[in-house]
Amino acid sequence: MPTITPELIRNCRRCLSELVPGALVCEKCHALVHSERLDELAAEAKALEAKGDLRQAREHWLTGLALLPANSRQANWILQHLRSLDVAEDQLQTAPPSDNKWAKRLGPVGPIAILLAKGKTILFALFKLKFLLSFAAFIGIYWAAWGMKFGIGFAVLILLHEMGHFVDIKRRGLPAEMPVFLPGLGAYVRWQAIGVPLETRAAISLAGPLAGFLTAVACAALWWQTGNPLWAALARAGAVLNLLNLIPVWILDGGQAVLALSKMERIILLTASLALWLVLGQNMFFLVALGAGYQIFFAGHLPSHPSRSTTIYYLAVLTALGVIIRLMPGTGLGVR
Repeated sequence: MPTITPELIRNCRRCLSELVPGALVCEKCHALVHSERLDELAAEAKALEAKGDLRQAREHWLTGLALLPANSRQANWILQHLRSLDVAEDQLQTAPPSDNKWAKRLGPVGPIAILLAKGKTILFALFKLKFLLSFAAFIGIYWAAWGMKFGIGFAVLILLHEMGHFVDIKRRGLPAEMPVFLPGLGAYVRWQAIGVPLETRAAISLAGPLAGFLTAVACAALWWQTGNPLWAALARAGAVLNLLNLIPVWILDGGQAVLALSKMERIILLTASLALWLVLGQNMFFLVALGAGYQIFFAGHLPSHPSRSTTIYYLAVLTALGVIIRLMPGTGLGVR
């Protein structure tokens, strides 16, 4: 492991509390002290991997490892990733001459081509067996309940919601697994949240409903162009599903996002939800207001400082989904 001298940081960048010399995690808010440098190292390492320079990428990951607590999940993920890089590097070194020749011709994608030739494809790594099997079972449940077209469409909407979380996690350089579907219950993306600031966790939680809003808009546009009621039903169902996910209770996305809001911001969320309930006439907003009320008076955790960006993000997605439900024809959970 390379020897480095971490930047001397005296105060936590998130909560501004004083840090113990040499601390890697803030004792007060549990944020990673060197999170910005870790993000830089992760981006540089991934760029090096894309170029096929696995040795230099390995050095960058090792540098980042020294800035993480030894028992953290991020550190464990880096150790596992380093092992996979070692395996990939060994395969490159032992590849037949013909493979190396093609690798040189293909330039930066050469190492990837060799891995593909050996059957270790990126596609296989992403779409693991549990993902495929659980999603197939998921489709089967909704197919049986609502027919082939709507069943498959609704399952895809849930997939895109989960991919919103997954993409947002991965773009931040954090480890995550592909979505796992629980037929008849829901789906989830497993990722390493320890040491991640509350605002980042809130943004990742809201990324799913945001992706759901975008897919609902796409379905609404298709309904507008074709007049096919299937697209209107999918748009409305997708918006309802994602709006329900914004109810601020612990098991839903809203329950994770609200953790970054101060007491005053939770009061704003409650007030805005009641206003949307009155204006748009959707009873689900009253459920959001109830959840916000619980978070104001009964939740034990309150952040040390407000998060204006999270509040705006939350309210924007909440309002946008309500508008989609209001505009789409049909009945269901969104009816007055």
